[in-house]
Amino acid sequence: MATRRRQQFIAGQVAWMLAAVVGLAALGALSLELFFVVSLIGFLIVVELTAPFAVTPRWRRRLVWLVALGLVGFGYVVIRRILEILPPGVI
Repeated sequence: MATRRRQQFIAGQVAWMLAAVVGLAALGALSLELFFVVSLIGFLIVVELTAPFAVTPRWRRRLVWLVALGLVGFGYVVIRRILEILPPGVI
């Protein structure tokens, strides 16, 4: 049972990331930062959609660390983009 759920989780994440690459390439907007952000959004969606109702397996508890690392990376991307937008001398 746990292996099937884990495989569903991995298949969902891989499908989302492939769709993100194809979609971003089709739009001509493929960049590492944008791919990271779209993949993180997909990861968070897949985590919520595959969450069990009653018992949380041990492997899912470790996802909290991946979510935290993803949010730190997202914060870094946002701060970097804000610094690019601001005119020089503001900070």
